[in-house]
Amino acid sequence: MTVQTDAPLPLKAITSYHAHIYFDPGDARARAERLRTLIGERFVARLGSWHDKPVGPHLKPMYQVAFAVDLFPRFVPWLMLNRMGLSILVHPNTRRPHDDHLVNALWLGEKLPLKGDMLPAEVAEDTVEELPPPNTAPTLQP
Repeated sequence: MTVQTDAPLPLKAITSYHAHIYFDPGDARARAERLRTLIGERFVARLGSWHDKPVGPHLKPMYQVAFAVDLFPRFVPWLMLNRMGLSILVHPNTRRPHDDHLVNALWLGEKLPLKGDMLPAEVAEDTVEELPPPNTAPTLQP
């Protein structure tokens, strides 16, 4: 169900990014909590709610971190080095949620299955997430 055209998409089609941090109950949740704290201390990002059960297209417990385009070159490499053994899906937010999650995403750690049939091929322009307002004030430098 990949939406493809002959013309390349411009970078401005990306309005923000999400990182989905997956965990299993128990020890992995404790690591996810620690990683969340470290992110909140270091980056201006929106830390989403805990989902201790699968939600939407995600088949494992997770939480989401929404972040601005200009944070990508600092935040994603930091996640690469500090993911604590957790699987993380990083995807752009464009008008193409299906492709954002399944085609144009990158995985840190184990690539996990998603329920792609739940994701629309395309959405209206006014439904694409813009620069997320942060819910945190970082206290440390990355």
